[in-house]
Amino acid sequence: MDVKLINPFINATINVLETMAFVTVTAGTPYAKKDNTAVGDVTGVLGLTGVAHGTIAVTFEENCILTVVSNMFGEKMETLNEDIADAVGELTNMISGQARKELDEVGKVFKAAIPSVITGKNHTIRHYSDGPKIAIPFKTDGGEFTIEVCFDREKRA
Repeated sequence: MDVKLINPFINATINVLETMAFVTVTAGTPYAKKDNTAVGDVTGVLGLTGVAHGTIAVTFEENCILTVVSNMFGEKMETLNEDIADAVGELTNMISGQARKELDEVGKVFKAAIPSVITGKNHTIRHYSDGPKIAIPFKTDGGEFTIEVCFDREKRA
């Protein structure tokens, strides 16, 4: 998979979490993910079409997303609920939007679907592409989360 498709999602993830939730985010080493089991407890999934078809998934450990949403809302969140799920969908949408803007600037145009949110321990993430799944782990003071980016090969003109 082309790194030029992955880096904008890393940049957008750091920017969105730091500006919207006031958390310091550190990216880990990307790796090829072999299974469909989420590494977190709540996941936003969004399909993308354009120069390639694919999916972005943002999956948060429970403690991490509770910290993130508490910071966003300015009130302590203690349990996974509908508000948390809505926030994960919106964060996924914002990350996708910023990454797509960066990709658009280099001529790689994508359109996004509406995000879906999945919650629960050991849930699965179904990517809309059979391409390689690249996972990028992130750390915050409140816990960990991972983004997964999965694209088919780029279309050729």
